[in-house]
Amino acid sequence: MILSIPFLFQACGSNPAIQSSGASGQPTTEQLATERLAAEHEGDKPTATPIAIAKPSVLVTGQAITYATIEGQPVTGYLAQPSNPNSDTLPAILSIHEWWGLNQNIEAMTRRLAGEGYTVLALDLYDGQVATDPSSARQLLRAVMDNPERAQNNILQAANFLETELNAPKIGSIGWCFGGTWSLRTGLLLSSDLDALAIYYGQLILEPEALDGLEVPIIGFFGEEDSSIPISDVRTFESVLETTGQTAEITLYPNVGHAFANPSGQNYDAAAAEDAWEKTIAFFNTHLKA
Repeated sequence: MILSIPFLFQACGSNPAIQSSGASGQPTTEQLATERLAAEHEGDKPTATPIAIAKPSVLVTGQAITYATIEGQPVTGYLAQPSNPNSDTLPAILSIHEWWGLNQNIEAMTRRLAGEGYTVLALDLYDGQVATDPSSARQLLRAVMDNPERAQNNILQAANFLETELNAPKIGSIGWCFGGTWSLRTGLLLSSDLDALAIYYGQLILEPEALDGLEVPIIGFFGEEDSSIPISDVRTFESVLETTGQTAEITLYPNVGHAFANPSGQNYDAAAAEDAWEKTIAFFNTHLKA
C-alpha cells in the first residue's frame, strides 16, 4: 500500500537530496545541475521523427486522463494500456518526462512500454506546458526544482491512482533526463512500495544518508560523453549503493552523450537506445511480472 502523502512529506522534508534552497544565496546542487543540463541541450529542439512515433509491439489504447488534484487544479497525464490485455490487473509503470515536458515523444514511449504488457501513466510535472526550445525548458525545470513538494505530491497521487483506481499489483518508474532525476526521487518517496526503478541519464544523488532508505531494484543508463552527469558521479552512485546494501545495474555507453535514447533530439544513438530498451524491458519483466 502507498504510504500517506503527509507522512512522506515529513520524511522527505529532512532528506538533503530533496531540498532546493541554498545557504547564503549560493547555487544549490539542483541549480548547478540545471545549468549543466541546459548546456547539453544548447541548440537542441524536440523534433518529431518516424522513429519517435514507432508503434508498440501490440495494439495499445492511449488517452488523456486526470490522475491528481494539486492546489484545487486537476492534473492530466497520458495513460496507455494494451487494447486486449491478458489480465484485468496489469503491473504499472510511472513514466516521467524529460525536460521538454509531456510531449509526443513521451506519449510514444509510453505507448511502446504499454505494448510490453503494462499499464503506463505518463505524468505531467509542468502543469500542461511543453517546451519547444532550451530556454523555455530551463524555466519549466527550474520552477519544479524550486518547489519540489509540488512534484512529490504529483508523483504520490499518480502512484495512488495506479494502485487504487487501476488495481496495479506492482508499480515501477522510468524517467529520461529531468524525468530520470525524478524517477530516482520516486524511489525515495515510495520506498519499498515501488518495485522497480529505471533511470535514463538523470541527475544522481550521491549522499549515503539520502540513499539509505532506498529499497527498490535499480537500472540506469548513461553516456560517457554526457558532461551533465560525469562518469565519476555514476561510479560514486554505484559505490554508495553498495555501501548501503543496495545494488544497481548500471550501463555506461561509450561515445554517446546526454539524451541518447531520445529519437526526437540531436544526440540520439540508435544502437545504445535499443540496447537500453531491451535491458529495460527485461528488468521490468523480472521485477514487475514475476
